[in-house]
Amino acid sequence: MNRGLLRHFLLCLTLNVRSVQALVYGYAVPVLFLLGFGSVFRSDTPPLLGEMGQLMTITILGGACFGLPTALVAERERGVWRRYRLLPVPTFGLVLGTLAARLLIVASALVLQVVLARLAFGTPLPLHPLQSAVAVVAVCLSFLGLGLFVAALAKDVPAVQALGQCLFLPMILIGGVGVPLVALPELVQKIAGFMPGRYAVEVLQHAYADPSGLAGTGFAFAALAVIGCAAAIAGAVLFRWETGLHLGRAARIWIPVALGSWLCVGTVAGLTGHLRTVLPDNATVDQIAEEEIAGVDYRDLPGDNELVSRISPPAASAEDLGRLAPIFAKLSAWPPRRVSDDAQAVRSLVCVAAIADISADPREGDIARAVFEDIKAHYPVERLRRILAWIALYPRQGKTINTAPELGLKRQPHIDIVRSRCVLYAKKYLGRLQGRLPD
Repeated sequence: MNRGLLRHFLLCLTLNVRSVQALVYGYAVPVLFLLGFGSVFRSDTPPLLGEMGQLMTITILGGACFGLPTALVAERERGVWRRYRLLPVPTFGLVLGTLAARLLIVASALVLQVVLARLAFGTPLPLHPLQSAVAVVAVCLSFLGLGLFVAALAKDVPAVQALGQCLFLPMILIGGVGVPLVALPELVQKIAGFMPGRYAVEVLQHAYADPSGLAGTGFAFAALAVIGCAAAIAGAVLFRWETGLHLGRAARIWIPVALGSWLCVGTVAGLTGHLRTVLPDNATVDQIAEEEIAGVDYRDLPGDNELVSRISPPAASAEDLGRLAPIFAKLSAWPPRRVSDDAQAVRSLVCVAAIADISADPREGDIARAVFEDIKAHYPVERLRRILAWIALYPRQGKTINTAPELGLKRQPHIDIVRSRCVLYAKKYLGRLQGRLPD
C-alpha cells in the first residue's frame, strides 16, 4: 500500500512536468511577477527585499487556486478519480499525495524565484532560512486547503478559472498581496484583514527579512490555520469523485462554514488590535496612531539581566545614584541629544543604550537605565510614548547613530545591528511607561 501511494505521488509529479499548463502556472507566472516587481522596485536598497513576502504569496496563491484545482478537476473529467476509488488504498491517501506533489512544485517555484531575484536584482537571500521554510509550509498548507475547496465546487476546468479568480483577484488588489498594504486606504487595509493573503505576506516577509524573524506573528499563523482548515474540511466533504455528481442541500452547509472562517478571523483581528493601519516606511512620529502603540508586541523580549538589551533596576540608594551621575552629566552635554527635533534626540539616546549593549561595555546596564531616566525627565509621557513606538515600529526612520566616543563608547557596531537593538530598548522603555512591563 505504501509503495502504491509513493508511485501515485511520483506519477502526480510526472504529469505536472509533462503538462504545459502546469508549467506555466507553476513556474512561468512566478517569474513574470518577479520581473514585474523587479522593474518597479529595482531602485530600493536592497532591491525587492521589502516585497519578497508579496512575491512568494503570489506564487503560492497561483499554485493553490489554479494549479491544484485545475489538475484535480481535469482528472475528474477524464474519469481518473472514479477509477482511483476502486484501488485497494485509502482514497484520502491519494488526495494527500496530490497535495504533497503540489506542495513540492510550489516549493521548487519559490526556490527558483528567490535564486532569480538574487541573480537578476541582487536581492539578499532569506535572513532566516529555517523560519522561511516553516512560513512557506504554513502558507502552502492553508492555501492548498482553499484549492481543494475550489476543486470541490467547480463543475469543470473553466469553472476552476472563474472560482480561482474570485479568490486571486481580491487578494491581489485589496488583500495586501499585489498592492502593498501601505499603499491602500485605511478602510481597505481593514478589509484586507478578513483575507488570508494579508497574513501570508506577514509571516513570509517577517521570516525573509525581519531581524526578529517570526516573533509576533502568532496571530497570522492562527488565522492561516483557521482559514485553511475550514476550507480543507469543506473541500474534503464536498469533493466529487466523478463528473455529473451534484452537491446535496445538506452538503452545501459547508460552503458558508469555509467562507465564514474569513469573517471570524477578520472580526477577531479587529477586536484584538491586529487590524491596525500600516503606515509608510517614512511615517513620522505624528502619524503614529494609538492602535499602533497598543499593538506593540512585548512578547519574547530578552530579560533585563540577559546578554542582550541589559538594563539596571531603578536607583534605590545613594550609591546607585552616584554610579549613574557621571553618565547623566555626559548625556546632558552630548550634542546629538540637544537637537531641536525631539524624536531624533530620543532615537539618538536609545542608540547610546544599543551601542553600549552591543559593545559589551561594563556599564551597559547603567547606561540603559540612565537613558531611560533622562528621556522620562525631559519629555512629556504622551509624546515619549509616541516617539518610542515610532522607534520600535520604524527602525529605519530618522538617523541611527552607531558611535559615541564622547560618551566613552569607542566601538562602532554595524548600523543594522544598532537598529535591531534599538527596537528592543524602545519596546522595553515603552512597556515601562505604559505599565505593561515591570520596572
